[in-house]
Amino acid sequence: MKVSVIGAGNVGATCADIVAQKDIVNEVVLLDIKENYAEGKALDIWECSPVNYYDTRVTGATNDYSKTAGSDVVVITSGLPRKPGMSRDDLIGTNAKIVKSVTEQVIAHSPNAKIIVVSNPLDVMTYTAYLTAKKPSNEVFGMAGVLDTARYRSFLALELNCSPKDIQAVLMGGHGDTMVPLPRYTTVAGIPVTELVDSKRLDEIIERTKKGGGEIVNLLGTSGWYAPGSAAAQMVEAVVRDTQRIFPSCAWLEGQYGLENIFLGVPTKLGKNGIEEIIELQLNDEEMDLLNTSAQHVRDVMKVLDDMNMF
Repeated sequence: MKVSVIGAGNVGATCADIVAQKDIVNEVVLLDIKENYAEGKALDIWECSPVNYYDTRVTGATNDYSKTAGSDVVVITSGLPRKPGMSRDDLIGTNAKIVKSVTEQVIAHSPNAKIIVVSNPLDVMTYTAYLTAKKPSNEVFGMAGVLDTARYRSFLALELNCSPKDIQAVLMGGHGDTMVPLPRYTTVAGIPVTELVDSKRLDEIIERTKKGGGEIVNLLGTSGWYAPGSAAAQMVEAVVRDTQRIFPSCAWLEGQYGLENIFLGVPTKLGKNGIEEIIELQLNDEEMDLLNTSAQHVRDVMKVLDDMNMF
């Protein structure tokens, strides 16, 4: 099995490092346009193998997609990161061209690869990759919900002073301020979170989750990378090992939740075929309104891409 990560920046390198340490594939290829950048990071990761006990070979390449040939999974992290004061949507013009070019070269060398998009703005970049790849929609999907639910669960763990391992949550919608965390589907060791955290405090935690990426940007001056890289690696593992794990993913909807022709975060089952199933929850009216609001925001950004006439 072979996994390629396109973009050797902080997120891509973290993803490659964690996939290697999981020891679930034969090879991880890290690729970047910056001369010797991916090679240096890949070598550094490989030199960890005797310490962390894994056999996965890690190699780097400078803009040579032939090195990625035959990949089973490709993770696309390429693009500009956010800067303070910049929204994810501000990135669309530049990053859409980057993701389109990357996807074309990925497909040329690995036509059967499952593609996981991490580049921002996430929903529309996944749409870009899908239009470019011309593959079945279950084989092109985005990483957002795994990261967003991780942030949500980590904040709840701090609030409750409990292990984050015991917290399960569902989060839907676009990757951004209109995301829809669902307290009704959030539990702590099986206990509804609404029985442990009062509604006012829970609303504050949800608002922090929605702005979780911006909080990191304001602190660091750039986007985070440990959590996004880890989230992408977890999705890679689900596909490579065919675990059928249920994760929120940015998926192409064709009537689910009353929505169609849109990439949006929904609960999915991941396995060797990519998205094996989109799970439809019985949302109440308030939750459905929030999801529709988020979907409209995503459609507005998708229209920006459509109006660029790139396809």
